Amino acid sequence: MRRLVVAIVAVLVMASSAIAGGFDGKLVFAGSSTLAPVISEIAKAFGDSYGTWDKVDQSLPAEKIQIFVSGGGSGAGAKAILDGSANFGMLARPASEKEKQSIPGYTQYLLGTDALTISVNPENQVCKLRKGFTSEELRKIFSGEISRWKEFDDRLPDEEIVVVVRDLGGGAHGVFQKVIMGKSQVRKDAIQAPSMGALVTKIIENPRAIGYASFGIVNQNGGKLVPMAVDDVEPTASNITSGAYSISRPLLVISKGDLSPAEKGFSMALTDSKAVEIVEKMGFVPAR
Repeated sequence: MRRLVVAIVAVLVMASSAIAGGFDGKLVFAGSSTLAPVISEIAKAFGDSYGTWDKVDQSLPAEKIQIFVSGGGSGAGAKAILDGSANFGMLARPASEKEKQSIPGYTQYLLGTDALTISVNPENQVCKLRKGFTSEELRKIFSGEISRWKEFDDRLPDEEIVVVVRDLGGGAHGVFQKVIMGKSQVRKDAIQAPSMGALVTKIIENPRAIGYASFGIVNQNGGKLVPMAVDDVEPTASNITSGAYSISRPLLVISKGDLSPAEKGFSMALTDSKAVEIVEKMGFVPAR
């Protein structure tokens, strides 16, 4: 019997060594373009702290920590988890029930909360004449029912309203569609930006533009665009935290099944005090 126990232990040790030996030091994140820069910063801090994977877990090889982060949207993050092309997915929206059920051993980590601020260019007189918009006004503007600024307020120039949104299949637009648009669709000529950074840039470049810009990215571009109130509620950190500001979304990292030692080691860094500091530094509302 003792020989059998020793043999089993030996096999387990060999299996553990084989797993560690096969690990090349790389972890891959895919998904939300809003969350990607946050994960990149957390990954940099993690790498600077540990250097090599054996410092994270002694069962891992002394390989340099390499964490690759790519965008593509929240849907792409969930898909990458399913097909095994990424270790972790990044979502800037709630995971759907279908996603949760289709991902074996679904686990999520809440990093913080973002909001979709209704933002305009500082040169647009609407931000000097009005504090904000009602949900119904936004529905009419984004659907094209109101297509010129003078139609919205006769004190404004007779200029076209340029509507900027994320791609219609993305997580950000799904949140905006649910909270503001309802059964109405955005106007067909709306500019569909490939990332939240690109959406913000379009507003910064065009005085006639309006779009739903990430709270975090607006904060990263202080003074270059103006976030407006919605239904008399301003997009502040306290209003987002309390739920008073309605167009908000969670910032999630998701994973599948049992985590490897490397995945488990890094997952702990997603919600530690350094991660909270980074999330806040990058303009979002951190989970606490």
